[in-house]
Amino acid sequence: MNASRDGVVLKSLAVTAVIFGVLTVLSGGRALFGGEEAARAAGAIVSFVLWFNFAAGFAYVVCGLGLWQRKRWAAQLAVAIAATTALVFAAFGVHVLTGGAYEARTVAAMTLRTLVWGGVAWAAWRMIRHHRSDSRLSHSR
Repeated sequence: MNASRDGVVLKSLAVTAVIFGVLTVLSGGRALFGGEEAARAAGAIVSFVLWFNFAAGFAYVVCGLGLWQRKRWAAQLAVAIAATTALVFAAFGVHVLTGGAYEARTVAAMTLRTLVWGGVAWAAWRMIRHHRSDSRLSHSR
């Protein structure tokens, strides 16, 4: 990839991460703090998944801001987000397989989160490795 195209891809990833993060915080916050009606609407909540996703939403925003600024740490954060999301998804799978209550939309949401963050991490890491000597890519932590 060339530097100009990489910049566009990083900006797109950044915007996606920030939007995804804001939506995650809003939906998780509503389910966690929205009262009985919101809890009923959420259905069979798996609380460790809900709390993880809510907290991760803030990390998504931070990561997106770092990607926008082409910070090396943002790619590392994207890898950490992808890895922890996959681990929580695996723990959720154990919860389901042992008979725990859940909503089918949680399976879909965790699949989407795992795929999105796997893709963001892969793309960001690849661009940062590819442009290691690119002076426009900040090395600050």
